[in-house]
Amino acid sequence: MALWTHFNILNYLTDIVDILIVTYLIYKVILIIRGTKAVQLAKGIMLIVAVWFLSSLFQLRTLEWILNNAITYGLFAIMVIFQPELRRVLEQLGRGRLFSRNPVVEEQHKQTIEAIVKATEYMAKRRIGALMSVERKTGLNEYIETGIAINGNLTSQLLINIFIPNTPLHDGAVIIRNNEVVAAACYLPLSESPFISKELGTRHRAAMGVSEVTDSLTVVVSEETGGITVTKNGKLTRDISLDQLRDTLDNELSHPESSTALRWNWRGKHNG
Repeated sequence: MALWTHFNILNYLTDIVDILIVTYLIYKVILIIRGTKAVQLAKGIMLIVAVWFLSSLFQLRTLEWILNNAITYGLFAIMVIFQPELRRVLEQLGRGRLFSRNPVVEEQHKQTIEAIVKATEYMAKRRIGALMSVERKTGLNEYIETGIAINGNLTSQLLINIFIPNTPLHDGAVIIRNNEVVAAACYLPLSESPFISKELGTRHRAAMGVSEVTDSLTVVVSEETGGITVTKNGKLTRDISLDQLRDTLDNELSHPESSTALRWNWRGKHNG
């Protein structure tokens, strides 16, 4: 009796593991196709399956026969239609990345990084003052509400246009969430730290202030010198290069768990 009970428990555990693995694989496939044209095709397939189920339930024989044949031969069509996505899944599996981070999110991070770096490069060369804060785990809604809603796709061109001098939105901060410019002309809290250099202005104090109360990563471009500054966790690093900015953004956005990779970023010129 004990042996039979033990056997049943093993069967239950095997079923649970089986269900969890299949569920996780389906979840990863959904993440991979999300944001592609395959999503609409998947919705169409789900609709056909739903209609087939209803036709079977209400005994609509003709419709059921048509859908049965459509589904049978549709499997071959699916392999052709979803060929790019299937290839992507196989590539992810071959590289050992199927069980890693969401590739769609990684691509968004890359786009965010490149947009910020390109805009920073343009503005630094021309000494256009800028203040860009990237939201992370701590929400920035209370500061977003002080600005003007943008809700636009993040591009370097959009960032540059916002900070062009003598335009309505150039004063204040831009707040970035994921791959979107959420708001511009936002007011950030000014730091009262006595350790900030007297030569630094309001933008740097605002960047320092928001880093003291949130986990956001903030980039400042000085309109006096064109220097690039980054603030994070109450620390301010001045005069970093574009390569250092790119690496910092990459480490913070794409690999937030890799704290050791960040150490070099905060060995430079600190104030605070």
